[in-house]
Amino acid sequence: MASISIRDRLKRKAAKILKEAGLEHIRFHDLRHTFATLALQNGVDVKTVSAMLGHSSAGFTLATYTHTTTAAQHQAAAIMGNLVSTGIQEPTEAEPAIRIVGDAG
Repeated sequence: MASISIRDRLKRKAAKILKEAGLEHIRFHDLRHTFATLALQNGVDVKTVSAMLGHSSAGFTLATYTHTTTAAQHQAAAIMGNLVSTGIQEPTEAEPAIRIVGDAG
């Protein structure tokens, strides 16, 4: 009897878990892509995502997993519109120049 590879065992286990959860089949690669895209869209820094995926550079991660969405374009337009209408103001010590997405502060 031929030995079953770890890859085949993982595929079978994943298929069983998805079936038990009532979900459609999805490839591991698709899960990886979904994880990377959602992590980046929700404020996880690119260096962290890149390291988690085992990429040699953050540039590769950005080129592969980031996509311009309509929502992101609207958010960027609103930010720039606000800058143009109110003028660019210097950040204070209490307010950082860059705010992390999802940061409540």
